[in-house]
Amino acid sequence: MSASETTLTTVAGAALGAATGALVGLPVIGALAGGANGAVSGARQVYDWSTGKGRLAFALDSTWALATTTAGLVAHAVAATQPDAAYQKALSRRQNRHVYGRGFRMRKGFAITLGNVVNGAGDVTRPRKAKLVTDHEDVHVWQARWFGPLYPFLYGGWMAGAALVATLTWPIVGRGRSWFRLVETYSYYLNPFEWWAYSRDDHWPPSGKLADVGWQRPIVQSLASRRSRPV
Repeated sequence: MSASETTLTTVAGAALGAATGALVGLPVIGALAGGANGAVSGARQVYDWSTGKGRLAFALDSTWALATTTAGLVAHAVAATQPDAAYQKALSRRQNRHVYGRGFRMRKGFAITLGNVVNGAGDVTRPRKAKLVTDHEDVHVWQARWFGPLYPFLYGGWMAGAALVATLTWPIVGRGRSWFRLVETYSYYLNPFEWWAYSRDDHWPPSGKLADVGWQRPIVQSLASRRSRPV
């Protein structure tokens, strides 16, 4: 099954990627990116073909979200150089995402999701770490799919703009607080995409956020509360 699945997802991913890339004059690059994602995802049996959600995940990863999927391929390349990348099969197979315990990381102690690849998950045998993947980082995976090529600009644009606002207002509203904490709160914790993910994770407000700054309540219901709701 794995070999035939890999072949099919590689060919289908390349075809969808080529069609998507052709829209911006880059059919070959699109085919390579879509095919590469199809190959690695098929070999690892990542997509849940038995559900509409799994089929949609593959379609989006190969088309609308191809740019962020390509960023995920960079994460795979980084992980391939690490003997201790710690690919987490149990949290990846048929889960419509890839999860590394280590992999690409920008900040110690923080997971980071690029496209359909979760990096820096840590010791997922710990319930809190596993829940971070399923209830927080997976939200980012789907944010990248829904917002596609707009996602990095929206996320990064908020971070840059909010950091500037925090820096300019720090002398006025800082009240003895560190510049870094204020910038981190404005640019990272108050980022609507993070507010969304932390809320889904039933972790709002997070401990790193300045308590009296910004949104005080979750923006959406947590996934845990939805799962516990009687059917």
